[in-house]
Amino acid sequence: MKRYLPVIMGFLHFLITLTASGCSRHDRNAPTNESASSTPRSTNRGPAAVRLVEAPLGDDVAKIIREATQREKANGRPLVVYVGAPWCEPCQRFHQAVQNGELDTDFANLTLLEFNLDVDQQRLTKAGYTSNLIPLFVVPDADGHPTAARFEGSTKGPTGVERITERLRTLM
Repeated sequence: MKRYLPVIMGFLHFLITLTASGCSRHDRNAPTNESASSTPRSTNRGPAAVRLVEAPLGDDVAKIIREATQREKANGRPLVVYVGAPWCEPCQRFHQAVQNGELDTDFANLTLLEFNLDVDQQRLTKAGYTSNLIPLFVVPDADGHPTAARFEGSTKGPTGVERITERLRTLM
């Protein structure tokens, strides 16, 4: 038994890490009731606040992201692509923290272009915005394509937003 203890401990660590990590595509606890809109919604609390902008409909995701990046750059705001889902606990907590202004001090002027994995998965995949976990955060290039500046997943529970904030800081 003593000989197998390191293997057992390693496996338990793996299970704990897996359980505490971000949501996978198969981690749906509840179906979404949200419908996509062709008009982007935005949280806009002021000029120095984090803005969460719902991505508009359209097949050409790269074009949508390119245009949003250009628009935000002209306004002095960096843009990060954010992919989440209504059933993802870290996504829910992060979304709420943004809406409550909890990240405005850390990320003044940041715009997050939000995609819903349940609605947008096919068009995101076609554009190269893929991941195994959500939330997904990606800094796009000037043409709207994903770059290596990205991270996916977060811990569940109250530390999830803190973990996302730490990792988002490294992208900025």
